[in-house]
Amino acid sequence: MTGQKVRWGILATGGMAARFTADLVDLPDAEVVAVASRTEASAKAFAERFGIPRAYGDWETLARDEDVDVVYVATPHSAHRAAAGLCLAAGRNVLCEKPFTLNVREAQELVDLARARGSFLMEAMWMYCNPLVRRLKTLVEDGAVGEVRSVQADFGLAGPFPAAHRLRDLAQGGGALLDLGVYPVSFVQLLLGEPSDVAARAVLSEEGVDLQTGALLSYEGGALASVHCSIVGGTPNSASITGSKGRIDVPNGFFFPEHFVLHRDGRDPEEFRADPADGPRDSLAHEAREVMRALRAGETESPLVPLDGTLAVMRTLDAIRDRVGVRYPGETGEAGRSLEPVVTPA
Repeated sequence: MTGQKVRWGILATGGMAARFTADLVDLPDAEVVAVASRTEASAKAFAERFGIPRAYGDWETLARDEDVDVVYVATPHSAHRAAAGLCLAAGRNVLCEKPFTLNVREAQELVDLARARGSFLMEAMWMYCNPLVRRLKTLVEDGAVGEVRSVQADFGLAGPFPAAHRLRDLAQGGGALLDLGVYPVSFVQLLLGEPSDVAARAVLSEEGVDLQTGALLSYEGGALASVHCSIVGGTPNSASITGSKGRIDVPNGFFFPEHFVLHRDGRDPEEFRADPADGPRDSLAHEAREVMRALRAGETESPLVPLDGTLAVMRTLDAIRDRVGVRYPGETGEAGRSLEPVVTPA
């Protein structure tokens, strides 16, 4: 693909699909050539909005479209496995929204399929591609705060969300953890990796989704991480990393920070700010650029968002759900062990 535009297909027409497409069409080396939805009317309306030449009223036609280099999957969580799997099976490369799937079993199926076919696959964890988050990670790895002792992160929305909302719908993977908690967990694991032990508590709704969840992640080296997510209360949405020689504080919006402050023992605080040249801090263009860079380089996964890291996050999310008793339709026993086959929607 060196020297040519990367041709994108968009699978789904909801809010995230619109956000991503709006950023994608501004990239000179990207071209959105097709969109698919469950209904032709929805696909056509989306296509007209963004000037996309082809609109499909089913997923399979998009998956078979050989003019599409990579498909962005933005369906509800519960359909990620089916939609991404359909595209991978048809030979398409895939960028799949977060959380990657409902559980690690589904995630492993997608990873195995992509690796068997030699196709590119990446979770749309845009936080990992954010330039300032990458700068923070480098500082921590270079020992700016010494040995990391603890990490704290939270993400909460005030709501309230009615019972009919997707966040309250168990069948769509509703609840605070998968929708919001994936960010604090991913932030922690970006810095510390996969925990050796997980403890968690949650407040569940009548429908069985978690309204708010708190978890303590433990590491063999002695580090601890606390994460919290909520759909019943607006939290600071902040993060903090404490080490043996200092601390980094990331204020509101740690997943797309405007700035963070490094406190080092015996030195004045240092502020690191987002570069205006990188565009809006909530831009999804960074992850799109990373996908296109990897495709042009012939890579089947991104070093910024590696598949093994995605699987590790899914294992932690499964462990948290297991501790708090959240089960999605078809699951029983340990979270993520489904008794029902994954069915691709018509």
